[in-house]
Amino acid sequence: MNEALQRLAAAARLEDAAQEPLRLRFGFACVQRVRHLLEAPEALQCLDGLGAYLEGRGSRAELAQAAQRMAHIAASHPGSASIDASAHAAVSATYAVFQAVAGRALQAAEYAAYASVYAYGAYAIADPEAFAEEFAWQTRTFAALSRGHAAAA
Repeated sequence: MNEALQRLAAAARLEDAAQEPLRLRFGFACVQRVRHLLEAPEALQCLDGLGAYLEGRGSRAELAQAAQRMAHIAASHPGSASIDASAHAAVSATYAVFQAVAGRALQAAEYAAYASVYAYGAYAIADPEAFAEEFAWQTRTFAALSRGHAAAA
């Protein structure tokens, strides 16, 4: 768990309804970092749909449809029995997309961090230091986005 990010999110009152744009932008940013780990074309389409929504090229209805599709895609991912954890990374990245599209930014960040670490190999997941780089990036990115969001509001 990224405790620094948790503190920033609490201070920014991230769960407030007015913070939905920040939640969507941060979730999207986190998932973009693990985009290359996605295997399902539909997950990529939903992620692109979130990007389009954030750019004003998509509707709220399209975003809701993407969230529904991602719930099914994430739940039906076959997972992995492989020793190298590459499919575990894909599963985590897929769940990250689902969480981001659904507006659950902190959960998207957590799944994206797991995807990033699983990409190293299954052994890395047990090493808290393996998350340090991704957690630092998430914390910096959230701080920057929340400052921008506060200035825009």
